Amino acid sequence: MQHSHIVDSATVANLRDLGGIDLPGGARVRSGLALRSGQLDRLDPAGDPMFDALGVRTVIDLRSGPDRAAHPDRVPRGAHLLVADVLADRAGHGVTAALIAALDDPATANRTLGRGRAALALREDYRAFVTSTAARQAYKQLLTALAHQGGGPVLFHCTAGKDRTGWGASLILLLLGADEETVRTEYLSVDPAVHIRYAPLLERFLSGGGDPEIADAILSVRAEYLAAALDTLADHWGDPESYARAALGLKDDTLDSLRNRLVQAS
Repeated sequence: MQHSHIVDSATVANLRDLGGIDLPGGARVRSGLALRSGQLDRLDPAGDPMFDALGVRTVIDLRSGPDRAAHPDRVPRGAHLLVADVLADRAGHGVTAALIAALDDPATANRTLGRGRAALALREDYRAFVTSTAARQAYKQLLTALAHQGGGPVLFHCTAGKDRTGWGASLILLLLGADEETVRTEYLSVDPAVHIRYAPLLERFLSGGGDPEIADAILSVRAEYLAAALDTLADHWGDPESYARAALGLKDDTLDSLRNRLVQAS
């Protein structure tokens, strides 16, 4: 399997389990431990048996402060919440940090994000996912939580579950040994779920005179965005292993634990 398994949650958008994704040598990602999604502001475990059955023990919120304040997570009972703000040192500068707000104001979006500027800003955000101090700390938190033996299932998310979350999933898979084709397939696989989740917002944006190109740039999952992050990593650190050690400060025992927990041998 080349992409994550969709969990049919009634209250959490874009919920997926990385388990089952194929790795080299006939191995695969272990199921039930690394979960990704959109924000948890509508979570209702009592009315969502599919989510409740996951037994989530750690939630990692990759969103920025305004995102969290406007749509606070509903954390499942017994789970620990970690805030890992990927864009903390880019406040007010990235499209990713203001996804909903940008599309809620068509006139401003047209003025500030038209003529390719939305896509350009997203590519810049993806480069920052790799290089910025806040992003490196956030993804170190994510990988460390996933490496914790006995830590139970970890759910990581941003707003839509496609950009900050998408890079997080990509980084996990790269460090588990997945090839770039598998990483790209997983990254692109969430596009339909994102469009379904934000269809009403898209309709309002377009009916209010919003530029379709801007909406497509913000809501679509584009290979060019992932490529911006991958190229940045390669240009500065060469390979994911070197990046994890030099940029994220992860030790050998953490990386070994990550693989021991998440890789299921053939």
